[in-house]
Amino acid sequence: MIEKKNQEKEKVNYFDFTEVLTYFFRKKDPNRPKSFNLRAMHTINKISILMFLGAVIVMIVRAISRA
Repeated sequence: MIEKKNQEKEKVNYFDFTEVLTYFFRKKDPNRPKSFNLRAMHTINKISILMFLGAVIVMIVRAISRA
């Protein structure tokens, strides 16, 4: 029983970005409802993810350049 808990703890990966990276390259699901609101929401989500990643890169570059 203790071995099962240890195995489950080892599988946890906090830096798994596959969901974020695959968000931009998904195939369109034909069963998904098509509406303007849903399309607008996904577009805004993609823009916000790109802006966040850009800000993180800028912060890292500034931190490295000061050192």
